[in-house]
Amino acid sequence: MNKAGTDIQFAICGSAGDGTIAAGDIMKRAAAAMGFHVIAFDVYPPEIRGFGKCISRIRVSSEQAYSLKEQTDVFVSLNDGHAIPHVGEVRDCGAVIYDDHLIAPVPEGGHISAHVRPAQIPYGLPIRQVSEQATNSARSRNIVVLGYVAGLLDMPPEPFHKVVNQKFATKPPAVAEANIKAFDAGFEVGRKVFRLDDVEVGSAPEADRGEAVMMTGNGAIARGFLEAGIQSYFGYPITPATSIMERLAVELPKAGGRFLQTEDEISAISATIGAGFAGSRAATATSGPGLALMTEMLGLGVMAEVPAVIVCSQRGGPSTGLPTKTEQSDLNLAVFGGSGDAPRIVIAPTNVEGCYRCAGMAFEIAEAFQVPVILLIDLYLSNRYETVFPSGRNVFAPKPRQAPERREGEEYKRFALTESHISPRALPGDPDMMYTATGLEHNELGKPGDVLHMKMNAKRHEKLKPATRYPGLTTCKRFGAEGKVDVGILGWGSTFGEILEAMFEAQEEGISCSAMKVVMLSPLPEEELRAFFDDCEVVLVPELNYQGQFANLVSGALGRPVVRLDRTCATPMAVADILAEVRRLASDVNEPAHAAAGGGA
Repeated sequence: MNKAGTDIQFAICGSAGDGTIAAGDIMKRAAAAMGFHVIAFDVYPPEIRGFGKCISRIRVSSEQAYSLKEQTDVFVSLNDGHAIPHVGEVRDCGAVIYDDHLIAPVPEGGHISAHVRPAQIPYGLPIRQVSEQATNSARSRNIVVLGYVAGLLDMPPEPFHKVVNQKFATKPPAVAEANIKAFDAGFEVGRKVFRLDDVEVGSAPEADRGEAVMMTGNGAIARGFLEAGIQSYFGYPITPATSIMERLAVELPKAGGRFLQTEDEISAISATIGAGFAGSRAATATSGPGLALMTEMLGLGVMAEVPAVIVCSQRGGPSTGLPTKTEQSDLNLAVFGGSGDAPRIVIAPTNVEGCYRCAGMAFEIAEAFQVPVILLIDLYLSNRYETVFPSGRNVFAPKPRQAPERREGEEYKRFALTESHISPRALPGDPDMMYTATGLEHNELGKPGDVLHMKMNAKRHEKLKPATRYPGLTTCKRFGAEGKVDVGILGWGSTFGEILEAMFEAQEEGISCSAMKVVMLSPLPEEELRAFFDDCEVVLVPELNYQGQFANLVSGALGRPVVRLDRTCATPMAVADILAEVRRLASDVNEPAHAAAGGGA
């Protein structure tokens, strides 16, 4: 990986009400406007009310990055009590910025300056005082410190001004003016400070990639749905999927679609399946507890062969679990949840752009295979911001539908057994094509009966196999060294960014390794996976759940052993943990050769 140029990670830490997340939002949008690649992730307090800890982390780089860094380059404290435990995350020669003019005494060890390590560079400034002088209020401390960072690092103020004006466009003009005054006041202080650290912003990449758009995974899904011509959305609020519903509540009616907030998740999936049966492009979104409630109706969608799209954004479980923390523990539920053999398509994008593309194609895939499609993401991906450069073309627009043909005098067989296992699908209103749709097993006409149960089961499973090669969808992809390698890293979902970063670092250390991401979890792209396993001496599977659910899925399907790296840390997986395991495995692989050559003690 090319480490040249800019690669800075900022972290702003404060209490709810300090404007921590707002400051981070302005920083990431301004950096994106400058042409940098940006990845950002905000941490909120778990309390519904109260003043818990908030952290906004933003990585700004001139080259494509795949995850947040483990160590921070520039750390800002808006609340010392919350920030002190995170000082150790700042790298050597990194900057720690704080308010050094206190309005009241603090107990010994209560100020962040007492916790800055000798190798870190402290930057104290009178944040509150500058804010009050600029705006007659201390409420702009977050904007003052943002200006200070921009001045300290010689970042141009114009992109920040533009973002501030956009952010407060719906407020009276005096609000934006006051915030720009606060920013400029902090900027002047920062510009005059002699810097001792080695943080450099540098210049943005010169390549013309179009206008950068900052999107979260949830925002990207909503945009993909809209570009795909979604017609109906039924939802019930649940963290961390709610913002998909909120965005579509505003945008879908403008596009002529229908939006309904239902009384619970069972109603949401029932309405989605019903709308899909009627021919509407319909979707819902939930998290693990909601998906658990939806499994019975998912089974109806499978049995009645109804296209529908369900987003599941995973959080810590089980039960109510950890609503504001990330995890990858709903894979078993997404792939297998439900009674009987109920196959469905499960797609797990690995980044924000992948969320956009998978959401855009989900309806088309659901209609092509006449089955519910689950988009499986997690809180980290739902809330993570990334710089995306959209093509500007509506590539997911639905194609004109053609009603199935029927010979005169023949009964319409909605569930006809065909060579492709996919039957001609009529919609309510198509002439002379009435049929029975039920959760009971049925014959080709849809009439209940168990005579064809074995054939219908085969039909429902076999028709999905070609989905692993669906045109335009990356179902899996290999990165790094080609051919035979010592260590292969296999991953899915948001963790794959950390996997890529670990793989690049391992390659720089001379370790022979490559990585493969798997986007389609059901059905699995088994042929590509077997080829990857054949090339690897050992395969490592890192994931954020306790059971190794993806490892179990892959090893069960292929009959191949894997090495598991399971974490339930409620945070994204650490690159260092993956890298340490890769080093260990590479050493184990090469130990026999070393011993044969006469090495050893």
